[in-house]
Amino acid sequence: MTAHVGKNLPDPPRFIAVAMMTATHASIKSRPVDRQPHPPTKEITGMSSLRYALAACSLLLVATSVLAHPGPGGHQHGQAHRDQDNEVSIVTRGNYRYITANGIPDHQHGRFPNRGNPNRIAPQRYTFRVPLQPRMNEEFRSAMGQPFGVALNGVPFDPGTAEFWNRDRRSGWNYEALSGKINLGLDASNAHVQPTGAYHYHGMPTGLIAKLGDEKKMVLVGYAADGFPIYALHGHAEPNDAESDVVRLRSSYRLKKGSRPGGRGGPGGRYDGTFVQDWEFVPGAGDLDEANGRVGVTPEYPEGTYYYVVTNEFPFIPRLYRGTPDESFARRGPGRGPGSGGRRGRRPPPFGGPGVQGRGGRPGPPGGFPPPSERDR
Repeated sequence: MTAHVGKNLPDPPRFIAVAMMTATHASIKSRPVDRQPHPPTKEITGMSSLRYALAACSLLLVATSVLAHPGPGGHQHGQAHRDQDNEVSIVTRGNYRYITANGIPDHQHGRFPNRGNPNRIAPQRYTFRVPLQPRMNEEFRSAMGQPFGVALNGVPFDPGTAEFWNRDRRSGWNYEALSGKINLGLDASNAHVQPTGAYHYHGMPTGLIAKLGDEKKMVLVGYAADGFPIYALHGHAEPNDAESDVVRLRSSYRLKKGSRPGGRGGPGGRYDGTFVQDWEFVPGAGDLDEANGRVGVTPEYPEGTYYYVVTNEFPFIPRLYRGTPDESFARRGPGRGPGSGGRRGRRPPPFGGPGVQGRGGRPGPPGGFPPPSERDR
């Protein structure tokens, strides 16, 4: 699989063409084209022609920098990883499916480093393994602390963040990457980069889905660490009827009512999705279970299977397993990605950035936002 560079770039602005035509015209001796008298013309050659050409080139460079300016979240249209192409292999041997990849996305991605993410994309050496016949457990198992799964292009699904209220993991208040309340430098595919250089998805992999096909159908986007398939957004209206309409599936998580504990016990403020702990599972509120999955038929599994769904609302990427995750997805030490390889990088900027503090002199959340307890007043 090969990364595509330069697609969907806008046409050059008209003023570039005008400038280039002006420079070209300036290097040609002016001549009268009819019998009417003309003012004296000046032949522009030598250094004068060179000055015009240099001026046109300057305009071209300015226009190019304007086109390359990244949009919100560091996304830059037409940018792909230029150092190395996407490499991924998915094979089955015995009772397992093996996914070997370098972790480079096969679609356009944002500019990294950027204001919210100081890390640069680097090739990885991933070797994941998932069972071909996964089994559902009676109890759900937490998926936090490791990648939930891997996409078909070899990029991990990894929804968790390392950002906690007051920079204290023991507080129990973990910032949600897709809350819109903090800036983690995510691109248009809801992805950014770990200090190891590992590009990974925190939510809907829009660039991947666009390459795989019709986003209004059931689209297989990857496999969870326990072996069950992962689909994006859609499923059949009747889970076990392949002839029923394909509809958008809804998460069953809802925001809690009321306010968080304040003082030393919590950040205070109303439950608004800033933290993972702002959400709770409400049985029957949507189409999916606690792991954002369900049992049903799919194009790849016409006899039916348990499958996970990536949704546009919390939890976005599932935070629980229904099966048993393979150990190949376990992290290899602090700050290291799954599998092996990669390089060391820098951690994200300290919470709040320079000079930004929360109540009582405590650090505020990343991205310069005030503490939720103060923002919600």
